[in-house]
Amino acid sequence: MRKVFVTVEAAARTAPATVIVAIDGPSGTGKSSTSKAVAAKLGLRYLDTGAQYRAMTWWMLANGVDVEDPAAIATAAGKPVIVSGTDPAAPTITVDGADASGPIRTHEVTSKVSAVSAVPEVRARITELQRTLAATAEPGIVVEGRDIGTTVLPDADVKIFLTASPEVRAARRSGELKGKDAVDLASTQAALARRDAADSSRKASPLAKADDAVEVDTSDLTLDQVVECVVTLIEEKRTA
Repeated sequence: MRKVFVTVEAAARTAPATVIVAIDGPSGTGKSSTSKAVAAKLGLRYLDTGAQYRAMTWWMLANGVDVEDPAAIATAAGKPVIVSGTDPAAPTITVDGADASGPIRTHEVTSKVSAVSAVPEVRARITELQRTLAATAEPGIVVEGRDIGTTVLPDADVKIFLTASPEVRAARRSGELKGKDAVDLASTQAALARRDAADSSRKASPLAKADDAVEVDTSDLTLDQVVECVVTLIEEKRTA
């Protein structure tokens, strides 16, 4: 197991016939931007698993399910129809046929998604969706989340775990939230810490780095540098 902190020289890119890439890590480490860019560069599909849990949470809130009651969440987990589009240039997500890409990014959903995603019945439902998409994606897929390399796709061809310092993560997250919610840097960092604690301590598929994952610290890297680093790791795996 090794940690990667620097980028490498770019080379000509040719995607393998099929490849499944798992990219895990907490919020603010650059998972989404990196995953979409890597998928686009290698001509692969892309799946934001966090959006699926957000979609489930949004549906629960919109349909009056008590998201503080695990039993109520478990009972409703099989009801919403969640469909994820996997084009990295324009990923989509619908719930019961309606576009949910905007509603799932509200502060209310963000504050409740950990509680909903901790319910085993929810994780089982979403994990099934994720595995089906990964198994049928051609010519392969980049899947990002928190338990992809450990639980959802333990046999993924390449596993990456992104990290960054708390300060950098909070700054990035505050930038994402600008214009959506008035959240200052300190409160954003505190919110991230609470999310980390909840995700890492849940009994069902906690946030964790797979033993065979390569850790990439993105704190001092640009997005392009992180993308080149991950693409190179994928190519190394293909030629090993």
